[in-house]
Amino acid sequence: MKQLGIKQDFKSFIDTYRDKLRSLFQERMDEEEIATQRGLPPYVLRQILECDPLSTFIPEDHGGRGAKTHEALTMLETSSYESLPLSLMMGINGALFLQPLANYGSEEAKSKVFRRFLKNKNMGGLMITEPDFGSDALRMKTGFTQQGEHYHISGIKHWAGLTGWADYWLITAREKDKDGELGRDIGFFVHETNAGGIEVEEYYKNLGLYMLPYGRNKIDIKVPSEYRLNPSSTGVKMMLDVLHRSRLQFPGMATGYLRRMLDEALSHCKSRMVGGKSLFNYDQVKERLAKLQSYFTVSSAMSYFTSSNISMDDDTSKMDVAANSIKTVTTDYMQAAAQSLLQLVGAKGYRLDHIAGRSLIDSRPFQIFEGSNDILYQQISESVIKAMKRTKESNLYRFLSQYSLTERSAEYFKKSLDFEVDYQMAQRKLVQMGEALSRLISMELTLRLGERGFNSDMISNSVRVLQNEIQARITTFNNKFESDVIENYSEDSNWLKILSPQT
Repeated sequence: MKQLGIKQDFKSFIDTYRDKLRSLFQERMDEEEIATQRGLPPYVLRQILECDPLSTFIPEDHGGRGAKTHEALTMLETSSYESLPLSLMMGINGALFLQPLANYGSEEAKSKVFRRFLKNKNMGGLMITEPDFGSDALRMKTGFTQQGEHYHISGIKHWAGLTGWADYWLITAREKDKDGELGRDIGFFVHETNAGGIEVEEYYKNLGLYMLPYGRNKIDIKVPSEYRLNPSSTGVKMMLDVLHRSRLQFPGMATGYLRRMLDEALSHCKSRMVGGKSLFNYDQVKERLAKLQSYFTVSSAMSYFTSSNISMDDDTSKMDVAANSIKTVTTDYMQAAAQSLLQLVGAKGYRLDHIAGRSLIDSRPFQIFEGSNDILYQQISESVIKAMKRTKESNLYRFLSQYSLTERSAEYFKKSLDFEVDYQMAQRKLVQMGEALSRLISMELTLRLGERGFNSDMISNSVRVLQNEIQARITTFNNKFESDVIENYSEDSNWLKILSPQT
């Protein structure tokens, strides 16, 4: 196959890719075909991969475009404008397979696999999650033992994007000792599907993201020793680096998608007449559109931050606050944008073959996979509290005003943040605090983007939207009224008996 994009300058490369996607998704495939069928027509996938989008994740000395962060994020952004599932497919291949291989793989493994990706248009995925261990991944039961020059790996994995489709898999497992007990560290292994040993026991009927197959996989494989990834210290630290790097690149998928939601909303509201005037002229509609513009701007700020601060080979294992903040806010915004577009479009948008309805379903799992947002918000707070303890600072404003990710944004909330932090707060308070902190960090990144010359009106609008979001979350955090669960809720809970005791 031709290698169309590898030798092109980046502008020509991305323009060619954009034109190809526009041709495929807006001209050759109709809405019903995109919406209702699972997988992707072979001719579509073939033409997409002929543009070599995944070369943006492959180092130059292995024939790729050089694994430059801004190129990879722009490719993801271009993909997600036309198709969010396609962008996720590219993100899985790049952030969860090619980048870990580039950073931790042996030269033998990298040479073969990268060549196959570039010449044969192969694809790869990551298997971490197990039926009984999702967010609690470190307790996975898939195990491995070393047998001479090979590793024997067995277990069950599920919800791996590209199930039954990927040519290569990056599979995680824990080492078994002679008594069959599993160790605490994690090993990563590259396995070629054609070598056998992966049985798809079930394909899931996933609610959305029809383009990507998911399922339950039985693993019983042998992997050559040179196909085990080599961590710089521990496997757990390597897994943190892989996940944090991927979360830091979520804005690549989010920015193009949010731009599409914004463009669709603007187009609809300007053309739709309600009560004798354009929908665009209603005040509540303008409120929704202003938020959509803010979401796009904030995500753009995050793309700029990742591209200007993180190279593909940087160790991101300790960048949990930035990575978790970026992942949670972008994915919350993706879902909120879809909700707003659907509300603006109305009943027509609830059809499966309309972009508003599809986007609502397709964007929802982004708040769950690669770390549930509730858990990540809690972890953001825990990391900040840990840092406060190290500096022996208990006042939240004083700490945040000196913290690199909030030093300017904290100034906007000097009065609201001027309180002592309870290091032993309840879990729900940790989540609430994490929501506020993540948006303070988002505001900081947005202010930085404005300083670099981004549209000043968009920056000002986004700062106002973020101020409202942050203030609301600080108020909720400081609210002392806490709800509780009533276990035996059915007792005396029948309103009909109260209304008509005789009946």
